[in-house]
Amino acid sequence: MSTVNNNASNYAKDIWQKDKDHHLHPWQLFDSFGTDGALVMDKASGAKLYDIHGHEYLDSIGGLWCTNIGQGREEMIDAVTEQMRQMVYASPFVDMTNAPAALLAAKLADLAPASLNHVMFSCGGSTAIDAAYRLIQFYQNCRGKAEKKHIIARDASYHGSTYIAMSIGGKKADHPPEFDYKRDTIHHVSSPNFYRAGADQTEAQFLDFLIEELEQKILSVGADKVAAFFAEPILGAGGVIVPPHGYHKRTFDLCKEHDILYVSDEVVTAFGRLGHWFASEDVFNIQPDIITCAKGITSGYLPLGATIYSDEIHDVISEPGHGRYFAHGFTYSGHPVVCAAALKNIEIIERENLLNHASEIGDYFQQQLKTLEDLPIVGQVRGMKLMQCVEFVANKETREVFPEDIDIGKIISNIADGNGLLVRPIINLNVMSPPLVITRDQVDFIVTTLRASIEEAVSQLHQSGALKS
Repeated sequence: MSTVNNNASNYAKDIWQKDKDHHLHPWQLFDSFGTDGALVMDKASGAKLYDIHGHEYLDSIGGLWCTNIGQGREEMIDAVTEQMRQMVYASPFVDMTNAPAALLAAKLADLAPASLNHVMFSCGGSTAIDAAYRLIQFYQNCRGKAEKKHIIARDASYHGSTYIAMSIGGKKADHPPEFDYKRDTIHHVSSPNFYRAGADQTEAQFLDFLIEELEQKILSVGADKVAAFFAEPILGAGGVIVPPHGYHKRTFDLCKEHDILYVSDEVVTAFGRLGHWFASEDVFNIQPDIITCAKGITSGYLPLGATIYSDEIHDVISEPGHGRYFAHGFTYSGHPVVCAAALKNIEIIERENLLNHASEIGDYFQQQLKTLEDLPIVGQVRGMKLMQCVEFVANKETREVFPEDIDIGKIISNIADGNGLLVRPIINLNVMSPPLVITRDQVDFIVTTLRASIEEAVSQLHQSGALKS
């Protein structure tokens, strides 16, 4: 037995070391990573993960907003395997396709709002945003509006990590000075975060400010130059910001008034996270010109992104007689194995009524998390359904944040790790987006464990003098 244990221990150390020496991670913090390395995950089932040492964790992050139907589904594995036996790959370029891609495109057109009947497949959320950006340029040029190329997005927004996607995004922490960004035609307006807007106005007044600010930005750039407005229905990595009621409809109407395309970035919110296939129309009462999606489209089983756009756009770009062609795409656009996984994923969500379950359990999750607001460093619990965030503050009255070097979100997530719970730390936040299959007992475990982890962090902060009584 000891030989087996030693072999397992040596294997775990070897994997950890190889990863530390050779694997560059997204958002890797070089100073701490050089010492601590990574937490190596080895197995998964449902909403649970197991590290290489066999420790169990409830994954309240849902992978990265994506493991909607839970991990280890045999029918997903069977669907992928069957398609691999049938055909692994065929080129998607020009005039060749495959059955899973065609079926999935038709299914997405059926699920998406109104006239969004056309789909371009990519490899994830960032490339779906890239495709939307290229499509917008192409569309405006086809209309003879070569100057109409400027983009407006929001502070604290996240739209991906490729060059254009990150340039469109507005999170300051995602714009370190060592990277470059496109700045000349991309503009940002305020985050719709009422909690951080100041206590000297009502939510209705804040909403009026946001709409006025957006209109003034359009006018200052020139409505004849603004091509599109990019907006997440709920800002995800920027802090799970739910805009004031009516915000989306008013920004949408403003865009229509000025002939500006509305791009709804549903990479996180689509496929059940808010209890609907898509949030734009069903939750926020808008019918955008373009929807980008990824993550829950395959529940993380395989990488896939989709850019879904309207008949109105398609009629312009495909108008006959111009000899046009769309010079954009990817080797793996509409990959048959990945599309087969997406079709099976959607089938499971439909068959098991997971949208309704997500809505009901999401309400319970939000209610239970709200009970944490009695803790001395919890400033706000916010979100919608299975998209939630806890914001930590050094002073609840003034809403003063902790110094970034304390990294309070990471302190708490580290303690939670030791208690068998994974939450996502983002400086002064803990973000959660569990699988749609989460149960009430698992919600209770999340809330109880997070409470204990926060209380332990408060005790540590008192002992270190970083938090005063």
